[in-house]
This record gives sequence, structure tokens and C-alpha cells, in this order.
Amino acid sequence: MPKRVRRQSRVREPVQVYLDPDDRDLLNRLAEENGLSKAEILRRGMRSFAREQGGANPMLRFVTDSAKGEWPEAVAENHDEILAQSYRSAAKKRR
Repeated sequence: MPKRVRRQSRVREPVQVYLDPDDRDLLNRLAEENGLSKAEILRRGMRSFAREQGGANPMLRFVTDSAKGEWPEAVAENHDEILAQSYRSAAKKRR
């Protein structure tokens, strides 16, 4: 009989946020309409904002750029350095 693998739960950190009444009503409505917790609505909003600001994972950015057919030379041998360059250039753009 195979042994069951227990999935470790993630540790979450509480954060307190002050909202004006309109934002609080919007959060309540979004949570109710989508069947999600208020915390999940806020997490998704934060991640969406990060993507808009160019905060995508460097590896995902590399894959997206590579899908355009613009492959760096010797990508197999130099993938770590190419990924690091991608990350550094994205960090400079955010400044």
C-alpha cells in the first residue's frame, strides 16, 4: 500500500489594511460574487498589479520573450547567465 504524502500548508502572515467605505463595499461584493475570501481577492489583486508593473518571474519573462523566436546564442550552455541578465534588465526598468 503506497504511503500517503502529506502536503505541507503554507505559513501566511497577517496584514492589516484600512479601506474607505467604497473600497470595503467593493471588496465585499467581489468576494461574494466570486465565492472567494476577501484575502484571496486582495492576493489576486496584488499579483495582478505586480504583473502590470513588470514584476513577472524572470523565467516566465524569458520564456515569453523566447516564444517570439528571438533565442540568444548558445542558450543551452548559457541559460543561467541569460536568465540573470533578463532579471537584471527588468530590475533596471522598474527603477
